[in-house]
Amino acid sequence: MLTSQAAAPRRAPRLRIAASRPVDSPLLDSLLRANPRLAPVINKAAKYELQIIYTQINRDTQNRPQFTQHSFHLDARQYFNPASLVKLPVAALALEKLNSLHQAGLTRRSPMATGTAFRCQTPVSYVASADSDRLNTVGNYCKRMLLASDNNAYNRLYEFLGQRPLNERLWQLGYPQIRIVRRFAPCDTTANRYTNPIALYTEQGAVAYRQPAAVNSTALGFPLGRILKGRGYRGGGQLVARPYDFTTANYLPLQSATDILQAVIFPQAVAPAQRFNLMATDYAYLRYYLHSSPHAAAFRPFASDKYFDAYKKYLYYGRNPNSTLQQGLHLYNVVGMSHGYLADVAYFADSLKQIEFMLSAVVYVNNDGIINDGAYEYTSIGLPFLAELGQTLYQYEAKRQYLIRPKLDELFSATPSH
Repeated sequence: MLTSQAAAPRRAPRLRIAASRPVDSPLLDSLLRANPRLAPVINKAAKYELQIIYTQINRDTQNRPQFTQHSFHLDARQYFNPASLVKLPVAALALEKLNSLHQAGLTRRSPMATGTAFRCQTPVSYVASADSDRLNTVGNYCKRMLLASDNNAYNRLYEFLGQRPLNERLWQLGYPQIRIVRRFAPCDTTANRYTNPIALYTEQGAVAYRQPAAVNSTALGFPLGRILKGRGYRGGGQLVARPYDFTTANYLPLQSATDILQAVIFPQAVAPAQRFNLMATDYAYLRYYLHSSPHAAAFRPFASDKYFDAYKKYLYYGRNPNSTLQQGLHLYNVVGMSHGYLADVAYFADSLKQIEFMLSAVVYVNNDGIINDGAYEYTSIGLPFLAELGQTLYQYEAKRQYLIRPKLDELFSATPSH
């Protein structure tokens, strides 16, 4: 049976995104230009499609955070491929959906099986395992996404949520610009509107929940209209001499990604209508895996040396496999790397210096202008820039005068039930 996700669809918001971007923050602009190592990118910000959000956090006497945002070249009309940034909202909404099912015995540790019902769908059978880390569960899919940006895990939770319910819930939460409409797989626009049948099982192997195959019968609109990038692209083994079309790709503005991370780290600072419907244990779970490295989390599927400590830490460490993590510094972040775009959305908290701030950035490094040729300047330009950017803002925060130092013990001591 195929169910429609648009029997009574919420209309996609009609958006007119302002053509002009916010005025750059004088403070952030001065900090960026004071560091000559940032100059090669800062001085060509338009070429590198650079966007930065730096958020200062000040606490009151009750330890409640107050946020002051500074931005540089922030522009929601400047499309960038969000790549794996979409994994954070998908993880949060998958845990939220589990809560909404109200099924006895159904938890994030419940085994999950995925069937097929349309082209471009792939199955995942239910296989019992004594190794809980290798079970296919909503919780483990979240771990795989947040620890190592696993694409298959994202696909499974995109299918669990369904294209239209996923987007409608984000609009309801106050993110009308977002469009999450694609798997990370070579599926066409129509195939991505069809999602798989799914079953969740109890720990004893009985079916606790069945979800039929579904389709979003009404295509979603796209806020930016047609989006063309580059001077050519590789496709089918050939060079195509025309721009690459991102019109129907995922769209997640940097501001929205920053706001979602803030809502996960600081839910009480978000208006009630914009909070995810998550329990305290869900928030602790997300924070733990946003922060932890694959090895520190002791997650067995990521035990190999391939998943080094800085694997998913672009800001400050530049994804350098030889980096030694700084004692006391905790980075809660989600990243994206695709089609020449590098993005990192992070919350910095240091237990030794008692400082905290948020930093988000995206940079485009594709000097030849060809999409999908694999010739991107990630390691020569993009990642070193993001590392230097994170270190620059961290050093500023380490010297900034705080009227009240944050109390971070509760954040750092929270260890989720696995």
